[in-house]
Amino acid sequence: MESIRNRATEQFPTVLITLLSIVQALALEFLWDHLHHRSDLFEFSLASTIGWLQIAASLNGIILIWLSYASMVMRFRWIPSTLDSVLPFFVGLIEFLLIDMMGPGRVGQWLLVLTVVFATMIVGSHHVFRRARLDPANKEFFDRYEPAGPRDFLAHTIIIASLALWGAWQWYSGTEGWIALSIMIATMVILAIETRNAAQFWKMSMGES
Repeated sequence: MESIRNRATEQFPTVLITLLSIVQALALEFLWDHLHHRSDLFEFSLASTIGWLQIAASLNGIILIWLSYASMVMRFRWIPSTLDSVLPFFVGLIEFLLIDMMGPGRVGQWLLVLTVVFATMIVGSHHVFRRARLDPANKEFFDRYEPAGPRDFLAHTIIIASLALWGAWQWYSGTEGWIALSIMIATMVILAIETRNAAQFWKMSMGES
């Protein structure tokens, strides 16, 4: 059994990155196709500005998912579970749904799908960290930090709750215009901060900060 675990641990990163690369490539192709079929994006208006922000946020989300997975497989070793193999398919599905939901009048629905993407990545990352902590090969990193507690998830809980509330309110009210634009700008700021945090975490793992 030990040889099987070692084989799975060694080969899984390649399998995971290959699978994720295919999923992300399809998502980018779908995003590009959406852009070509939205003639309203090339008209100067508030609606087109919101549309471009949705595209930028979706692209940022795709990049953030790639950063999360790529950095985990390069930094840590862990014995893969069934969830590790299934999660990339679910992530791809909700990425496609996120892109499909883009468009005028659907900011609320789009935000709710983005909330699911965000929550899925938090749960998936925590699952990997819990399993990686059990592997002695990661001892150098995890010995410096205590296991995550409820307080460590407070910021992400607030973000997820905020996105869900914004999305539900926007969907219920159907309000467009400057309110929707403000929500989209706030969403872009959140995604930019998360991308920066991912970069900082990488530096921390490499002992650069």
